[in-house]
Amino acid sequence: MLGLARDADTESIRYRALLSQAERIRLTLLLLMRLRLRLEREIPDYPGIAILGRYLQAASQILTHISNSLSAGPSTEPQENSRQAAEALDQFSIHLREVVAATPPSFIAAVAKDAVFQMDALSGQLRAALDLSQNNVDLQSADEDPSLSPGTWKESVANTAEVFRSHLNLQSPIFRHALRLAVLVALGDILGTEVSWRRTYWLPMTIALVLKPEFTATFTRGLLRIAGTIVGLLLATGLFHLFNPGVVLQVVLIFVLVFLLRWLGPANYGIFGIAVSALIVFLLAIGGVPPKDVIWARGVNTVVGGALALLAYWLWPTWERTRVSERIAEILDAYRNYNHALARWSPADKSWIQELERARRGARTARANLEASIDRLGSEPGTTREQIARLSAVLASSHRFIHALMALDAVFLQQPALANSPSLADFLSKVETTLALLASTLRGARAPSKEFPNLREEHRLMVQSRTSDASSAMARFDSINIEADRITNSVNTLAEQIMQWTRTPEFAALHKRRLEWESENAKI
Repeated sequence: MLGLARDADTESIRYRALLSQAERIRLTLLLLMRLRLRLEREIPDYPGIAILGRYLQAASQILTHISNSLSAGPSTEPQENSRQAAEALDQFSIHLREVVAATPPSFIAAVAKDAVFQMDALSGQLRAALDLSQNNVDLQSADEDPSLSPGTWKESVANTAEVFRSHLNLQSPIFRHALRLAVLVALGDILGTEVSWRRTYWLPMTIALVLKPEFTATFTRGLLRIAGTIVGLLLATGLFHLFNPGVVLQVVLIFVLVFLLRWLGPANYGIFGIAVSALIVFLLAIGGVPPKDVIWARGVNTVVGGALALLAYWLWPTWERTRVSERIAEILDAYRNYNHALARWSPADKSWIQELERARRGARTARANLEASIDRLGSEPGTTREQIARLSAVLASSHRFIHALMALDAVFLQQPALANSPSLADFLSKVETTLALLASTLRGARAPSKEFPNLREEHRLMVQSRTSDASSAMARFDSINIEADRITNSVNTLAEQIMQWTRTPEFAALHKRRLEWESENAKI
């Protein structure tokens, strides 16, 4: 989508506007699901729950229609049907309002009232998305939201430069992999020109295919490729020795090998190596090249290239265990930036809109990086179940925190006035301070416990301040208080989990190893 940022044609504008509506729909749906869960916990048979369920089902059907209308195939459903379905959503809101009116003043009545408000908001978003998908809207006015693309070419260049800067250091696994790969491919090419082997281009090619950024992928692919190549060459040798196939049989065998390559190759790299090695022998043989020359050259170059790749990674590895604490610190920093952007809610400021969008993207990227890091760590030798369980618990707590923060984002989008609260801004500031202290703790700093804000007390003061004037226009803040309670709980849980981990000998050993690793890289 960022590739379309500078395009002014109709389709580009439509897609950007659709993405803007999709972001809002995602947040509103998240909040509606939370409200429904809250209703179910209070009164499981409350009539508003069934109404909300049917509303969500109808909304799902509209989203499916929008998705189908954007696909390559033509939609079989008339546009009028989808329009009627969108208009029918208002009936659910009317029914739920009637239920709320019949409910005595209580917590569940306030929650149901919030649900009605969010249903109205979602209905409007769905209608806008439906119009955009069917080209029934003024696209120039629909693309007024600048948050989905850089505002100027300078900002675009600055964003790109920032990505490069973040990776141009030896602490970056991507940079380390690029350097390791460049040196080794060059070495393989030089070695290929210095020896008298045939078809030495297979040597650097094997290095490029085997060498990966992480330990498990490199050693798994390396061993499977070497073993698969040897087995494939032995298979080709046996077939030529036993059958001495003619052209017709060679063509049949090529067909079988290509079929196996496409069928089972993607599932197992060893099978891929077997099929492709035997296939190359037969392809060259059918062109008049003696099979024994191909078999020998392929085997030697693959074994040497794979061995060089494995040796290089063994000599200069990138262990995920030394990176995972930094990944957690990075996700806390990303969530802190998102929290900071929400705390200074200012939709009239275009630079703030871009800041909020960058914070959203940064939070999603950091979460994906941490999840991938934990997956890679789980496949490294020496990793215990206790380590993975501890990190998974931290990840779960971070998910709960960001979901609550996204719910606040959704509330602010629908009711910007609710964001302008000094007590809420102060609470979010204390959350930001806590996240910053936790991130610095993961990087080896020792923050005294007295520096950590008392978030539970801050939450209590915020609720007391916001509910003191029930007659004001800002009296509708049940959702904000409850989401702030979830933020408090999740951050306190995160703090407890992280502090316990940083006090263990395991963390101290990993931190020491990381410092040594960074010191060695600095010398390089």
